[in-house]
Amino acid sequence: MVAITGEELLKWGKHISDSWKQVLSEHPEALAFPCDIRETKTVAQLLQHIVAAELRYAERLNDLPQTQYDAIPFDSVEAIYKTHDRAMNLLRPLLDRDEAFWETVTDFQTRSVGTLHASRRTFFVHLLTHSIRHYAQLATLVRHQGIEHNWTADYLFMGLERPIA
Repeated sequence: MVAITGEELLKWGKHISDSWKQVLSEHPEALAFPCDIRETKTVAQLLQHIVAAELRYAERLNDLPQTQYDAIPFDSVEAIYKTHDRAMNLLRPLLDRDEAFWETVTDFQTRSVGTLHASRRTFFVHLLTHSIRHYAQLATLVRHQGIEHNWTADYLFMGLERPIA
């Protein structure tokens, strides 16, 4: 049994990032909220961390040079999600690659733990679940600052045509 396909994982990531883009577009003041997740000081820096990881892993999966982390803008919701969109555009064509591509072990130079060696499949799954995990942390953070949202990030509820009563 395949528990989740790459296409489904991308769809879940898109659902979550699109929802956060909407919330943050309605509440751009949230970018300045204090944040201590992953050595960040603001929500904007956390979002930079999310989209930087997406872009840098997507670039590595495509055998492209990695964008320097500090070159990734986080000064506006638009700039942050432009980076996200760039990463997703690099990932989508990879879904058509064969199994041998996905099982190939490659290296990835990280900022914090050195060089990692893993299959492309592992990096792909990590890229998307990393973002989803940090968005869950963001949900708690902005809720504590008084910003509510009316959607759920759980995979179970993604794509349901009507809410459960």
